[in-house]
Amino acid sequence: MPGFSFAKGNAKKLSSLPLYGLGALASLVVPRTNQQWVFGSGSGVGEGALELFRFARTENPLLGLTWLARDTKELADATALGIPAVVKSSARGLWLTLRARVVVVTHGFGDVNRFGTRGAFVVQLWHGIPLKLIQLDSPVTTSGGILSRLPQLGNILRRAYKRGYRGISLMPSASRLVASRLQTAFGLDSDRIVVTGDPRDDALSRGTAEERFADARALLFERLHLGPGFQPRVLLYSPTWRDGAPDPGAPGDEEWARIGAYLEASDSLLVVRPHPHGVGDYARGFGVSDRIVLLASSVQADVTPILPGVDLLITDYSSIAFDFSLTGGPILFLAPDQDSYAASRGLYEPYREFSGGREVRSWSALLDQLARYDRDPDWAAQLRAHSNRLGDRHFAYRDGRNTERVYGEILDRLKA
Repeated sequence: MPGFSFAKGNAKKLSSLPLYGLGALASLVVPRTNQQWVFGSGSGVGEGALELFRFARTENPLLGLTWLARDTKELADATALGIPAVVKSSARGLWLTLRARVVVVTHGFGDVNRFGTRGAFVVQLWHGIPLKLIQLDSPVTTSGGILSRLPQLGNILRRAYKRGYRGISLMPSASRLVASRLQTAFGLDSDRIVVTGDPRDDALSRGTAEERFADARALLFERLHLGPGFQPRVLLYSPTWRDGAPDPGAPGDEEWARIGAYLEASDSLLVVRPHPHGVGDYARGFGVSDRIVLLASSVQADVTPILPGVDLLITDYSSIAFDFSLTGGPILFLAPDQDSYAASRGLYEPYREFSGGREVRSWSALLDQLARYDRDPDWAAQLRAHSNRLGDRHFAYRDGRNTERVYGEILDRLKA
């Protein structure tokens, strides 16, 4: 099924301009209360919004905290976790957004009821460290579809994005390097971006390494319906989103056959995790071997908690590489469209710096790398060293207290 694209999203935004105006008028007459906070996430119940929800509920049980769900499924997911929730597009969802002093999102204002956010203290917990240019830094954000034929609409939309981003009150970041990217991407003053660490990454730092591995592996195998007696090495393939275009890294028939043979010989499991909005044909692989399995976002909305249970990550340009680097685990990079992707999207740093110069363009080459990893301890150590360097460059904190710092920053700024 085709995923979300900027062209679709922008067309929807333009058609909704009158509703934004009505929401702004409503925000002038509906008073906000410090005791009401609302939360939402574009990927479902998870990400930093869930971490902050849980921490705020523990710190102040008197706060009225509500999760704003996209649909009835997400509503059920929140309810199963004991989280009060309503559908964001409902009248109740609009009312709670208008009343909330604090609004927490991870993707955009549409994570909650987008028409009721004006005047709130908006906390934008962005969903990962960007490698590819995003938002105002990327021309893709305001292009595509009808905008390609009517560039004046693109200019209108860009101004609307800038105006909207001015509604962000606080944007936590993982490090000063990451803060510099977020500042230009969202056009924010530096005082609105604070280096606290990302709440979504606390799951990668809390407790001991053994505890994190056990918890993550148990969660992963529960989601995949695998029994505890099966304990293979876990390889995770997680490609990035390509704005509605298919994943060029999806293996062909011969590659699937080679992958299945390798997994059997090495007692490994390949978990395919497409981007929630991604497009790719992986079905043939599941028929080749029962060691090739799908972890859909509908089954596990937030992939971060399972990362400590993964032995090796395979990705292309995805920010999951930064998160996974906190585990110290090895990363292999499969980038068949490296030149065209970098030219069309643009990157915040040279790709070879991100990949360590070990990227390959086919699954055949990647299987050769896996074989080398298995037999060459020195090369395996180099992969882990590169992973640690990624973590050292992009994360200021690894103490499991990012959420605590964000919560404290919110309270301090509400008092100011």
